[in-house]
Amino acid sequence: MAKKASSKGAKAERRGGERRKGERRAGRSKRSGSSTAGEAFISLLQSPLVADLVAVAATSALAALAEETRSGASGGKGAGKAVKKAGKAAAAAIGRRLSEEIDEIKKASKAAKAGKGAKA
Repeated sequence: MAKKASSKGAKAERRGGERRKGERRAGRSKRSGSSTAGEAFISLLQSPLVADLVAVAATSALAALAEETRSGASGGKGAGKAVKKAGKAAAAAIGRRLSEEIDEIKKASKAAKAGKGAKA
């Protein structure tokens, strides 16, 4: 292969093993042993809370679709409205479920703090 001409004149060509300051090799993280973002995302998806949220969302979306079908919506516009209504129902159900989880976490945290204060 021919070398490309550079405007800066003759410049030393980098060899395969040499790296510029701050560069990393592809596929390696800075800290060995640390999990990648992909692994963290997969472990989040496998958590029981996410499974519960998906189940709640699917149930409420299905209920909204069934209700819209029962009301007799016809045509393409009716189907679009039904899907929008199902999405809104799923989002609302997830919001309610997350609020419940956060409230439970807050209660448990307050109880743990109160228990620590009594022991000390």
